[in-house]
Amino acid sequence: MTELKIKFSGILRVFVYGTLKPGEVNYQKYCAGKVIDAKRAIARGKLFALPMGYPAMTLEDSQVQGYLLSFKDSKVLSQLDNLEDYQPQRQISENLYNRQEIEIFNLQGLSLGWAWTYFMSPDRVQQLGGILQPDGWWTGCGLTASDLPS
Repeated sequence: MTELKIKFSGILRVFVYGTLKPGEVNYQKYCAGKVIDAKRAIARGKLFALPMGYPAMTLEDSQVQGYLLSFKDSKVLSQLDNLEDYQPQRQISENLYNRQEIEIFNLQGLSLGWAWTYFMSPDRVQQLGGILQPDGWWTGCGLTASDLPS
């Protein structure tokens, strides 16, 4: 039902916290020229750096910093699903990441509504050797959260 709502609204919203953020390695390929709005945002979860060079978010009670990206074309979601090794018809345990709609907040803690995000199970993060990022921020290009405009 939720996916239909997104198709009818015409706007796809995705919370990103890793390689899909502006300035990171996958932004250019998957998002540049397709994003109609990008806002710094926060989601509830814990963030882990994985030894493979990208992060994973678990759905837990802490804060993950990232961006709320809005796309005009909802077909982008299938491209992102491929990148994140997510197939909706597979069992949750068979996907590397799973996709779910969660509530997203601005930097002041006010709700920005709901958006899709990709998360990993805590067990999978542990199996892969994830390292907790206590400030909820990950970067592959050296930018810290304090380097960015609010």
